[in-house]
Amino acid sequence: MEPPKGILASLWNFICFLPYFTGLLLLGSIKGILFCPLVCLIMTIGNSAIILGLWSVHSLWTYYCVMRAKQLGPVLKLVLCICVLPVLLILWPVAGIVGSIVGGAAYGFLSPIFATFDAVGEGKTNEFFHCFYDGTWSTIKGSFTIVRDLRDVCFHSYFSVMDDLLLKGFPDGKYYEIRLLYLPGAIVAGILGILVDFPVISLVALCKSPYMLFKGWHRLFHDLIGREGPFLETICVPLAGLAILLWPLAVVGSVMGSVVASVFLGTYAGVVVYQESSFLLGLQYIVASLSIYDEYSNDVLDMPEGSCFPRPHYRKAELSPTTTHVPSFSRPGSFQNHCTASLKNTVIELTPLELLDSLFRECQHLGEQMVSEGLITLEDIEVAKSSKGSRVISIGLPAYCILQTLLRSAKANSMGILLSDNFTEINATNRPKGAFFDWFLNPLLIIKDQIKAENLSVAEEDYLCKLVLLSGDPERFNKSYIGPPPEPERKRAELDALARRLQGITKSISRYPTYRRRFESLVKRISDDLAEKNGGINSISESQTMTRSKSALVRIISQNSVKGKSTSNGSHQDSKPAVIDVEISS
Repeated sequence: MEPPKGILASLWNFICFLPYFTGLLLLGSIKGILFCPLVCLIMTIGNSAIILGLWSVHSLWTYYCVMRAKQLGPVLKLVLCICVLPVLLILWPVAGIVGSIVGGAAYGFLSPIFATFDAVGEGKTNEFFHCFYDGTWSTIKGSFTIVRDLRDVCFHSYFSVMDDLLLKGFPDGKYYEIRLLYLPGAIVAGILGILVDFPVISLVALCKSPYMLFKGWHRLFHDLIGREGPFLETICVPLAGLAILLWPLAVVGSVMGSVVASVFLGTYAGVVVYQESSFLLGLQYIVASLSIYDEYSNDVLDMPEGSCFPRPHYRKAELSPTTTHVPSFSRPGSFQNHCTASLKNTVIELTPLELLDSLFRECQHLGEQMVSEGLITLEDIEVAKSSKGSRVISIGLPAYCILQTLLRSAKANSMGILLSDNFTEINATNRPKGAFFDWFLNPLLIIKDQIKAENLSVAEEDYLCKLVLLSGDPERFNKSYIGPPPEPERKRAELDALARRLQGITKSISRYPTYRRRFESLVKRISDDLAEKNGGINSISESQTMTRSKSALVRIISQNSVKGKSTSNGSHQDSKPAVIDVEISS
């Protein structure tokens, strides 16, 4: 459907749009008001029960892991246990419960509204029914999903992080230690940074908020009437009007985010003082942080580059003076050009959840093949459902899928990462934005380039794949891999290092809040496939009831014995856990 042409056609389209939008907004608001208290109650009670129920366990286990950590020195442990951990442990339940109340109210009210507007999108059928039904039961299920994801974070992700802290160490016996001489100066610099950055950055954010408000409204109204930018496809879907109404909330959220960020920017002055061993450089950072924020906000709002604040050097190893005037935040294209791009030139943007779903679809496909080949057995399924978890399925299988993606990308000479459909490519243009995703994407791109440089043969690829999948079980690896290991020894060591790095990245991904829920669904599907292969025998799920009912306190006591059998990063060689983790971290 073509957009309206001419002023009269655009005006008539806008007039017809208003009652349509008002009716949907009213219906969505009614559903939001009805379901908001229930959703808020579910999330508040569920999250509070998890947080308060595990608070004592988390406190004891955190102190135990910090005191036993091999990477931390005695003075640093003392400072953490006396000054840092008490504050964090007190703030955690307060922030968690308050966040659950506010987040539950916002989710319970806004989710039905968005679902109501989405029910009349293009390609939808039976729109009248879905206008009333969408956003009701799905919002309630979503609230339970959020509670479940928090449970997985508190059980799975937390203990996984603590395991790494407890087991990892440096090969030469060194450890992190705190220099008490520079600690008072760092504290003073951090306090001064907050006192300066908090009011100044807050004032700058407030001054720029009217510009952000009216610039956003101008852009949204222009796109709505002219059907450009994000509304090119949605002439009959009044999401544009919803975005216009909610834009002030986005502006308020941006201002509040800037206010909160100013505290962290100011506190970082203490880090600069400690790292550079200079109180003067910390003071210079306080001034430079104002310029950093000003330049960043100008880039976001498409304002003229530069800043009215000075930007002195605050690092001893600074760039040359000729390069310091280059803006620190590059801008590939203006906001206006991006919004007015045509549909044909639009790049498919990916989200982390979409990539996670793609990973588990690939895991299911390859897992079914491995079940038929006998690489995944009934014992793997049973252990995967237990509290210990199966390294072959929980770490080895996802790492194997990532390795297949990297091999496919390297053979296709892809600049990014080529997904399983051999069409979608993750690159710098469509990758999910944010530093969080960079933690995973950049290391994988480096590994892909290393695999491409290695120019692996078929036998070496098979060795690496089996190593990634079965390195948690050396005996099975030796039985499944047929043939001599790669020569020379340096080549074998490089492949071992690649396997350890892939498994380490996969373990980090497994701490993602929604990972555990998807992993349990994957294990169930593989279990059903294995039961069907064995003639309908489906006693797997019944054999783990007592094991899964272990309390968190029992897990803490039993983990010391588990450590000797399974390591956190998974080398395929039998050795002590600390030694294995040291090799992986290197």
